[in-house]
Amino acid sequence: MKKNLKVHLVIIDPQKDFMDDPDSALPVAGANADMKRVAVMIDRIGHKLEDIHVTLDSHRVIDVGHPGMWRNSDGRTPGPFTMISADDIKNGIWAPRDPALTKRMVAYANALEAGGKYPLMVWPEHCIIGTPGHNAQTDLMAALVRWERKHFANVDYVVKGTNTFTEHYGALMAEVPDPSDPGTGLNTAFLDVLADADIVAVAGEALSHCVKSTVSQIAENIGADQVKKFHILIDGSSPVSKVGNGPDFPAIAAAWLRDMEAQGMKLVKSDEFLA
Repeated sequence: MKKNLKVHLVIIDPQKDFMDDPDSALPVAGANADMKRVAVMIDRIGHKLEDIHVTLDSHRVIDVGHPGMWRNSDGRTPGPFTMISADDIKNGIWAPRDPALTKRMVAYANALEAGGKYPLMVWPEHCIIGTPGHNAQTDLMAALVRWERKHFANVDYVVKGTNTFTEHYGALMAEVPDPSDPGTGLNTAFLDVLADADIVAVAGEALSHCVKSTVSQIAENIGADQVKKFHILIDGSSPVSKVGNGPDFPAIAAAWLRDMEAQGMKLVKSDEFLA
C-alpha cells in the first residue's frame, strides 16, 4: 500500500444507547462486540488512518421519533416501536401534542412514504444530548483517544439529529430536509472530505438504519466512480431486530448489503481490512 494513500474510517452512531447493555435505551443485538472489534482494528491500523469520522445521533426529548411528540384521543403517548402514518394523523389516531403541528406532521409522513423511506417510527427516547446514552461505546472511545494521542490527530465528530421535526438516520442529510434548517440538508463538506479519500471503511449502528442510510446517501451523491473505494465492515455493524408486524430489518439490511456489493463496495471483516 502506498504510504501516502488516504485511508479514512467512518463510524456511524457508536453510542451507548445503541449498545446491547441492560440499561441502554435502544439496544442493537451484537453492538458491543461490533465496537470492540472496531476498537481492535483502530489499534492495529491506526498508523495507516489519515482520519476517523464518528457520527453522533443527537436528539432532544421532544422529537418526531420520540413518544413525547405524540398523543391519542385519551391523552396517552404511543409506546416504543409504534408506526404512525399520515392517515393515523389525519384520523386522530395519533396527533402531535401541539395541534398547530398537525398539518406539518401529515406532510412529513406523506413525504416519507413518497420518498420510499421507512415509515415514521416512535422509538424509545435515545441519544438525548447531555446524557450518558449519547456517549461513544467505552472500548471504542478508549481506542479513539489512544489514536488521537499517538498520532497527534483529532477525531472528526459529526453531529446529526438535533432537528425536532425530522428523522435523521443518514449522516449526510435528514430523511425529509427542513428548508429552514441547513443542518438537515446535504452535508457537502463531509461528502467532499470522503470524496478526497482513497479508501473509506464504514462501521457503526444500526446496519439497518443509520449505516444503511448514510452509505446510501454517500453512494447517491459521491459519483459511481467513487463507490468502489468503500469497504463495509460486516462484523462492525448489526441491524435492528424485527419488531412485531413491522419491517424485517435484518432481511432489509442483508438485501441492502448485496445491493451495495453489486455497486462495487467491498464487504470485509475488520481483521481483514488492510491486513
